[in-house]
Amino acid sequence: MTHSLLSILEDHVSRGTAPGIIGVTGAPDGRVEVVTAGDLTSDAIVRIQSMTKPVVTVAALRLVQDGRLDLDDPVQRWLPELADRQVLRTPTSPLDDVEPATTPITVRHLLTNMSGYGMMTAPSPLQDAMIANQTQAGQEPVALGAQDWLDALATLPLAFQPGTGWRYHHSFGILGILLSRLVGGSLEDHLRTDLFEPLGMVDTGYTVPVDQAHRLPAGYRHDESGALVEIEPAAGGFYVAPAPFDLSHAELVSTASDYAAFARMLATGGMQDGKVVVEAGLLDSLRTDQVPAAAKIEDSFFPGFWDGMGWGFGVAVVTEGEHAGRYGWSGGLGTDFFVDPDGSFQIVLTQVEMGEAMMGLLEDIQ
Repeated sequence: MTHSLLSILEDHVSRGTAPGIIGVTGAPDGRVEVVTAGDLTSDAIVRIQSMTKPVVTVAALRLVQDGRLDLDDPVQRWLPELADRQVLRTPTSPLDDVEPATTPITVRHLLTNMSGYGMMTAPSPLQDAMIANQTQAGQEPVALGAQDWLDALATLPLAFQPGTGWRYHHSFGILGILLSRLVGGSLEDHLRTDLFEPLGMVDTGYTVPVDQAHRLPAGYRHDESGALVEIEPAAGGFYVAPAPFDLSHAELVSTASDYAAFARMLATGGMQDGKVVVEAGLLDSLRTDQVPAAAKIEDSFFPGFWDGMGWGFGVAVVTEGEHAGRYGWSGGLGTDFFVDPDGSFQIVLTQVEMGEAMMGLLEDIQ
């Protein structure tokens, strides 16, 4: 299996998909193998972007099992900025064509991307407003600190009533800020003590320490000709410490071995060294489709996303076909992981923006 994975990675490096790729295979018996192709070393610290979502999800579920948080808690308990929401009559309505929210946003709504906040995939007044106040999501690092971002988001109406639709991304930024307020301090410090240190995730965080910056590779995208163009520098830029502002709503950096430890914990039923990290019932909810069919509309994400797919807590879930039960998620700079029902998992790490070439790599691996 590892040999065939390496062949896929080497083929894609030779084709210019990415200058370097790391692949990780986790077997049901606990063996983990790491292979590399091109110029990425196995200890590279990479920007995992939306692969942060499953990590923040697990942190939230651990607070649920400790009794400090409930899935159906209204988020306004910790985020009063989001009380008394106004909702657009349709997602493309003018910003003043609103009605009151009929239910508060809950923690469950955040975990399932059903809060009413999220990326607008088609031109609309709400999309224009998100671009204007710097809350529209993209591949670039966040432009605002956590409080300023939340304040800006709170000026906007919801695209739909909480729990009735699905829109990507912003719910998890909100969740990160909620967790930081619940624990009463730095979210990164909480993640480190509650999750990263117990799992041995020594290089995962919101920034790379200056003395480790040499392990941060450059980021790239493909231009119109298919050539790779650098978009973030190696050993510098936004992700090198110190953080410019509070990053509770932002995304992590990690390594192959760190994320393998996280994936291994999920693959072994939420356990690590005989200790429960995520209780079985909560893990089952994480990896089970939580989105009703009525919310799986074509324009909620990219075309075809819902074909045989669902969304659990922080991860996509395969609902049909030979890989039914597989779950995982990707990051916008060419990272991906999935866990299979047999207890195996796979991780791929590049630093190339998602596009046709990167999607081809992920399809070949999956």
